[in-house]
Amino acid sequence: MFDYRNIRLLYIKFYRKTKDILLSAKGREFFVFLFFFFVAAGFWLLQTLNNDYETEFSIPVRLRNVPDDVVLITEPVSEVRVRVKDKGTVLLNYMLGKSFYPLTLDFSEYKGEDNHVCVYSSQYRKKITAQLSASTTLLSMRPDTLEYYYSTGSAKKVPVALQGKVSAGLQYYLPDTVFTPDSVWVYAPASVLDTITKAYTQPFEQDNISDTLRKQLTLVSQRGVKFIPSSVVLMLPVDIYTEKTVEVPLHGINFPADKELRVFPSKVKITFQIGLSRFREVTANDFHLYVSYEELLKLGTDPYTVKLKNCPEGVSHLRFNPEQVDFLIEQVSTDNGY
Repeated sequence: MFDYRNIRLLYIKFYRKTKDILLSAKGREFFVFLFFFFVAAGFWLLQTLNNDYETEFSIPVRLRNVPDDVVLITEPVSEVRVRVKDKGTVLLNYMLGKSFYPLTLDFSEYKGEDNHVCVYSSQYRKKITAQLSASTTLLSMRPDTLEYYYSTGSAKKVPVALQGKVSAGLQYYLPDTVFTPDSVWVYAPASVLDTITKAYTQPFEQDNISDTLRKQLTLVSQRGVKFIPSSVVLMLPVDIYTEKTVEVPLHGINFPADKELRVFPSKVKITFQIGLSRFREVTANDFHLYVSYEELLKLGTDPYTVKLKNCPEGVSHLRFNPEQVDFLIEQVSTDNGY
């Protein structure tokens, strides 16, 4: 192991040795050689770039101002390959410094028979040459024709549906699935439009969600079908389970006027799981325990097993205490004192 002093001595020794080499006669000769080498390379590069060359680059294609009721059956090509000829310095500027504007086609400017549009190279050649230097020769463009098919579709609004599977982590649950927007307009030929009832998202799966999740999802595209908008924002709110207990009385229904129900105990404790955000919302009034007179007659002297007739939304894992109750049907006097 070297201590600090040894490292410092090694560094000084290396520095002095390097300095002696660089300041020696051979070192000066090496630097002179490098200087003339780079000068010669620069002259050679300038001479080489002064020659004429051919190269090919791409210009993106964009179709704009497409009406909502127009459905593109085939999209126009996404780029045009352009072959040009010029001096190397100019071509180097194209490749390294110059950015080309997209070739923009305005839907309203081009019409075709049978919903078929053809845009020939002669119609957009000027838009490309306007971006080239005056010395540049445009040799060719591929493809030489931009074409696409479209149809004018009917429209209706359909709900958005999630395609996939999502699940919450342990002790969490997903109370809702929220889309923004929750429905979209769909444009398609009438025969196709009748078969579309929902707009499905691209497949999405997520497990063990423990915090509110937001995700932008693209809708599944179909040939000859157009969704407006084409994507939605999915929000999955997450809530944590908590436990709550309420006391609910058991009521009898369909009892004759001279009969009355006595239950032992008179109230049943209901323990359940509910999201923390709804803990205060759900009360004993949201639970109803009813038993009919006819049902109790069939039991005779057997205890009644508690059953819940309705359950509030978001409530799960119910438990009753006690699960069974004893009951007594009493005769009630209907004498009014006359």
